[in-house]
Amino acid sequence: MLPNVKINSYQFLVLVILFTIGTSILVIPSALAANAKQDAWIAAIVGNGIGLLIVWLYTKISLLFPKLTYIQLNVMLFGKWIGIIFSFLFIFMTLLYAAMLLYYSGSFLTIHVMPNTPMAATNILLAIILVMAVRLGLETIARAAEIFIGVFFLLFIILVVFIAPEVQFKNIQPVLETDINIVVQSSLPLIVVSSLNAISLLMIFPAFINQPKSAKKHFLIGNLIGGFIVTIITSLCILVLGSDMTTLQRFPSYELAKKINIGNFVNRIEALMAALWIICLYFKMVIYFYAGVLGFAQVFHLNDYRPLTYPLGIIVVVLSLVIFPNIIEQSVYDATIDIYFSLMMCLLLPLLMVVVYAIRKKQLKKDADSP
Repeated sequence: MLPNVKINSYQFLVLVILFTIGTSILVIPSALAANAKQDAWIAAIVGNGIGLLIVWLYTKISLLFPKLTYIQLNVMLFGKWIGIIFSFLFIFMTLLYAAMLLYYSGSFLTIHVMPNTPMAATNILLAIILVMAVRLGLETIARAAEIFIGVFFLLFIILVVFIAPEVQFKNIQPVLETDINIVVQSSLPLIVVSSLNAISLLMIFPAFINQPKSAKKHFLIGNLIGGFIVTIITSLCILVLGSDMTTLQRFPSYELAKKINIGNFVNRIEALMAALWIICLYFKMVIYFYAGVLGFAQVFHLNDYRPLTYPLGIIVVVLSLVIFPNIIEQSVYDATIDIYFSLMMCLLLPLLMVVVYAIRKKQLKKDADSP
């Protein structure tokens, strides 16, 4: 069961860029600086390089059977029962991450933007827009992303230009003082958030792309562009705030925007940073939710996924309100369970798929060619 929709390679490129940036633009600089210190920008570059290899692996796996989504590929490679078990784990992962992003957005808005508004209210409002987008379909999501990518880059350029006078190059010195092994290890949060979790995009690529081979290149380019933007933001955080302040701040790039001051006239425009993050977070959340809802429908061979959006949307909202009792619990989860879970679902499982395909290649090709 597949929706009869197709998007072009450029639209997919835009979705990849927004997904790759996602939450990274706001929270990753502090995660990188925690161990890599002033070499956090190097850790970001290393993470982007490793992430590209992971995305390349995803393209290779998905193009084995370009007409199938990731859920269908699971069932074909592992068989009905094992494939369904792995599929349910994937669906659980996407809906869990959608709830986590809803929590992050609600937490950020209630702390920094609307402190007198209950988080439940902001989460419900965001969830309504989330469900609306998924019900309207992938083509509508892609067209909206085409519009907002221009807004994003405009705001990003304004931020970079306005913060440039605050840059102090002494903050990144001495370069590579941190052990290179620690720098590589520090890049793991970025790899997980920006590249490993991009496995969710295999519910779109290549089954819903009108030119799959061209989209393969755009998948890699989109991940590279998104990673480059995260590297710039991380570098600016270190250059302006310093490594210690970047580590201590929960949202260092938001604090970065507070430093903008042009002639005592242009200042306190941190709402720009909030807009940047909300745009990226929203589309990443939409992709997670779309992947989970569509995957659920495909497992049960439903003709339409839309009736699932309401009950699953309610589950995501409730989960977003109870998932973390406090910020400390969230930080511990992000640094431990989340990383291991993503490594298992987004790296070990795809590698296992490659092994199974190599063993069953002849039989799978024969089954695919049979009427």
